[in-house]
Amino acid sequence: MSDLTDLLIKLIPIFPLLAVISNGLLGGRYSHDVAHRLAWGSVGLSFLCTIGVFTDILRTGAAHEVIAYQWIFGGDLTINLAYLVDPLTCVMLLVVTGVGFLIHVYSVGYMHGEAGFTRFFTYMNLFMVAMLLLVMGNNYVVLFIGWEGVGLCSYLLIGYYYEKVSAAKAATKAFVVNRIGDAGFLLAIFLVFVNFKTLDYTKVFAQVGQLSPEMATAIALCLLVGAIGKSAQLPLYTWLPDAMEGPTPVSALIHAATMVTAGVYMIVRNHAIFDLSPTAMGIVGMIGGCTALFAATIGLVQTDIKRVLAYSTVSQLGYMFLGCGIGAYTAAIFHLMTHSFFKALLFLSAGSVIHALSGEQDIRKMGGLSKKIPWTYRLFLIGTIAIAGLPPFAGFWSKDEIMAHAFTHHHYLLYGMAAIGALLTSFYMFRLTYLTFYGSSRMDHHTKEHVHESPMVMVGPLMALGLLSLVGGLILGFPPEHGWLHKFLGPVAGIAGEHEAGAGLVFLLMGAATAIALVGWGLAHVLYSVRPATADGWAAKFSGAYTTLLNKYYVDELYDFLFVEPIKRWGELLDWFDRTVVDGMVRGVGQLADWGSAGSTWFEKHAIYAGLNVIGYGNHLAAREGRKMQSGMVQHYAAIIVAGLFLLALVVQIVIQM
Repeated sequence: MSDLTDLLIKLIPIFPLLAVISNGLLGGRYSHDVAHRLAWGSVGLSFLCTIGVFTDILRTGAAHEVIAYQWIFGGDLTINLAYLVDPLTCVMLLVVTGVGFLIHVYSVGYMHGEAGFTRFFTYMNLFMVAMLLLVMGNNYVVLFIGWEGVGLCSYLLIGYYYEKVSAAKAATKAFVVNRIGDAGFLLAIFLVFVNFKTLDYTKVFAQVGQLSPEMATAIALCLLVGAIGKSAQLPLYTWLPDAMEGPTPVSALIHAATMVTAGVYMIVRNHAIFDLSPTAMGIVGMIGGCTALFAATIGLVQTDIKRVLAYSTVSQLGYMFLGCGIGAYTAAIFHLMTHSFFKALLFLSAGSVIHALSGEQDIRKMGGLSKKIPWTYRLFLIGTIAIAGLPPFAGFWSKDEIMAHAFTHHHYLLYGMAAIGALLTSFYMFRLTYLTFYGSSRMDHHTKEHVHESPMVMVGPLMALGLLSLVGGLILGFPPEHGWLHKFLGPVAGIAGEHEAGAGLVFLLMGAATAIALVGWGLAHVLYSVRPATADGWAAKFSGAYTTLLNKYYVDELYDFLFVEPIKRWGELLDWFDRTVVDGMVRGVGQLADWGSAGSTWFEKHAIYAGLNVIGYGNHLAAREGRKMQSGMVQHYAAIIVAGLFLLALVVQIVIQM
């Protein structure tokens, strides 16, 4: 059975890789039907392999390390293309392949008729390969390859509509901002190798006790920089809302369910290092709490349906970081899993709305859609209730667990941030629901006449995600902190400093979380259903705050002023220096040679007239050949240098033999 499990592990990333090769190289030779079947079929096969691996690990409890290829070896450094599949990897694989499969199926309907249909699915499968490497790798190098791979695919998919200037800029922004985080991640990898002489997880974590507190803090903070960039936390969050320029399935797959959770996975995978540094843990928790609250305030007033969900994603990722920062690693992964259910559901439902309205994304031009697209409405409502944190939906169990852990472990400031963020989340998500599906229609006449429910190929995946959003949290996490998921992840992602809270306090905190969600729902109901004019009145009364939130605290403008524009000016200065000074010096050398050869020609002519014919003719030849050598072509100079080196080596060899 172990050999079969090892084979299944190797096959998990191979299936989507084969689809990438087939669609990427041969996609133009067959129909779109063949292309999309290869795409979602390959991910489906990876999901089936994951189920097989998960079943074996659930039965035996043993982790598997599989070497697929012996890659780099020499001196102290040995790096293999190898996989480590343990309970944490299994959970991530289930999310990546399971939710990824549903999104691929949904994409068949959503992307129907697109000119770049095959290209889209090639990019999506390539992303799956990179994400699988990221979560399956048994060492930091394989993790980093997957890390960079998902960054590349994010760039390609965000900029899928490359003819749009806004999409091209958003893709570039995502790529550049993530490079900042990747620099920190690389430093962490270097520090790990310097201290442990290995990059394999199992060997590093076995020796982690030898680290000094200062070195543990340095490594943890460098890892955190990488996680902040990839998971869109303060201050490197600005790329994710702009990434909504990509097709909606891209938003669901990359920016809700998988890629942006890579930072959370990386921290939990390295929790043995973070546990040695209370300083790093405190910073992780504070960044998470601030991000959860900060992004939630921006989501209050956004008018683009996908941007509301984008800031919601940033906020929910903040909860996961908060959980990691207080040692609630299992709760963080629990919320990662439930978030993949309801956020993928919300994004895909939003895509169904956009599909029904022929591309419209402004919620101010919607309204009254509940009867026109009833399936999309019901499923969007399930996602809204789940993310708001109302029982028994999935978000209640995971988010409440993080908040309860913060309270019972005396992180009262973080609990307060999380509680306020939960209130705002419930408010803006129900605001989004009311403005989109309730009230009178604000659509133009043409759009209203053509509103239609999405085809079953799109609605079917929504139903599956809706079911998971409804009961997934209850199945995985009940009873709180002692559910199936906690027992499964316990050996890999134990909770630091765990202690039992009294049953009375647990129920009190659950009641408080429910009350917070209900208050947010009630406020949204009053402002956007019972008295809709009140919301406009508040916006006018507090116009300064409203404008600030609508413009996202002007953070992008601040970054442009502090970083982007100064760097551009420095770039322009360096470009001028290169063209004027550096190139001028090169051109000057060539000009001097030209003048020298011209002078030799003048002297040669006069020498002939003076009777020095032989000397003049020699100068003439030298000048003519010298002018040929001074061509100004770098490759000519390089050839002369190489030839000279060969001649020098020949002379040295002759001298040695003598």
